Amino acid sequence: MNVSIAEVDYLEVMEYSRDPLIIHTDYKVLYINHAAEEFFRSNKENMIGASPLDIFQESSKDAIRQRIQSAYEKPADVIEETIYRMDGSTVEVELYCHPVKVGESMAIQTYVWDVTKRKETEKHQQDMNEEINELSATLVPLLDDVAVLPLRGKINQEKATALLELIPVKLKDKSVDRLIIDFSGVYALDRMVIDYLFRITNVSSLLGVRSIITGIRPELAVEATNMGIDLSSFPAVATVKDALSYIGMTLKEQVGN
Repeated sequence: MNVSIAEVDYLEVMEYSRDPLIIHTDYKVLYINHAAEEFFRSNKENMIGASPLDIFQESSKDAIRQRIQSAYEKPADVIEETIYRMDGSTVEVELYCHPVKVGESMAIQTYVWDVTKRKETEKHQQDMNEEINELSATLVPLLDDVAVLPLRGKINQEKATALLELIPVKLKDKSVDRLIIDFSGVYALDRMVIDYLFRITNVSSLLGVRSIITGIRPELAVEATNMGIDLSSFPAVATVKDALSYIGMTLKEQVGN
């Protein structure tokens, strides 16, 4: 069956849209769909007739007023704003509006997209990058060719993976021959993370860097052994000080030979 576009009930299409939609003109709301009712935690009766400016912070209203006026002529660019719901809570959103004809009058149709989760993801990634950069930046030179990597806090798989990528590059840049990996400041690890961290020693050895493990707790050693990681393949001592003593003794032995 062929259906002309004129036979499509536009309001019905809007009503069932999953995007919150608002139609307003002359700074009065004419219509909101069901998704907008849920999003704004209100109902049509409370919002219809209200000003669309009411949802914006006072500092944004002048710019939004100008944006609405220009949108009567052409679609406005997508912007991000913090707006109010009807219960007084705030939420970060993207807004897109364009002109639409309602009867003989022009109106504005506005789409509202909640970007809270995206912002949280971006913030998490930013925090993660800062933590990873901070961790990798703590590759501290102790002697000409000796450095220590003091791990601390909670190391998850994402951080461990990034360290596995970053540390070998830094070792090469700093001309490190011996790397002390200190686990004493780490308070949370899982099996996957343990595997990634010990891979650093394997990758380092391919670059000619000999690793020494310090601060490894008994439960971590047991977990590594259960995973088939051979701890006997590289020295493990209690503290960084012990590691430096070990390096000093090793160097004396090499000189003596």
